[in-house]
Amino acid sequence: MIDLTCSIVLFRNNPEELRPTVECFLRSNGKKLYLIDNSENDDLRFEFDHPKIEYIFPGKNIGFGAANNLILDKIKKESKYHLILNPDVLFEPSVLDSLFAFMESNLDVGLVMPKVLYRNGDLQYLCKKLPAPGDLFLRRFIPGPVKPFFKKMMESYELKFKDYNSVMEVPNLSGCFMFVRTDTYVKVGGFDEQYFLYLEDTDLSRRLNEVSRTVYYPRVHIIHGFAKGSYKNFKLLKYHVNSSIRYFNKWGWFVDKPRESINRTLLGKATVRQNRPQLVIPA
Repeated sequence: MIDLTCSIVLFRNNPEELRPTVECFLRSNGKKLYLIDNSENDDLRFEFDHPKIEYIFPGKNIGFGAANNLILDKIKKESKYHLILNPDVLFEPSVLDSLFAFMESNLDVGLVMPKVLYRNGDLQYLCKKLPAPGDLFLRRFIPGPVKPFFKKMMESYELKFKDYNSVMEVPNLSGCFMFVRTDTYVKVGGFDEQYFLYLEDTDLSRRLNEVSRTVYYPRVHIIHGFAKGSYKNFKLLKYHVNSSIRYFNKWGWFVDKPRESINRTLLGKATVRQNRPQLVIPA
């Protein structure tokens, strides 16, 4: 058994669609799975009865970040590492063992994310620069016929010019699968609860990157459903817009010197941070 806990935040999930993700963790060597259910009722409590599972029911939808934060005090006593997992992700049990070995070999890494594939096997470009307002606006609101004119800018934001088969340090990693060092995660205070939904992973990844290294590790991969709910649901779109406003109010709209410095480094226009040891890749 590896020293790892896991959390999945739920909201009106179909138990049969959720079950494969839960079983992925139960087949692994992880210690404990927290199911935090933001639904109006606790029907899912009775679907997943297992010694490795603890079901938590806040009684209302408190948001993704706040739900994960409910267990901060628990996991800092229980595990050295913690996995923040989406309910539409599938992975082989060996993935967690590999990521655990990588983190054990690189004690200054606070967050690692594996390669992420769509269900058809195509790559998801989930390594990103720190966002500027234009990046999020273009991705969400520019009409399809116009997008080719902004292709270079959008591909730059998703770091498509990088080698997605190589291990690399990235300041903005997706929240679908965040393998974090528990003490570092607790040190930064977990998620910022001002984000109800969306951008909370970007904010957390950025804060983790301030105190540790945040790494993309493509030696192992996962499968992610990636629903893009805000493209189909107006209520989710409102959450996305609201979170974007909160993010830029916090970090800066058009003046954000740390963002500019970090992104210039990613683009090869500035010197990489000095005095950092080379990442160790376990055999």
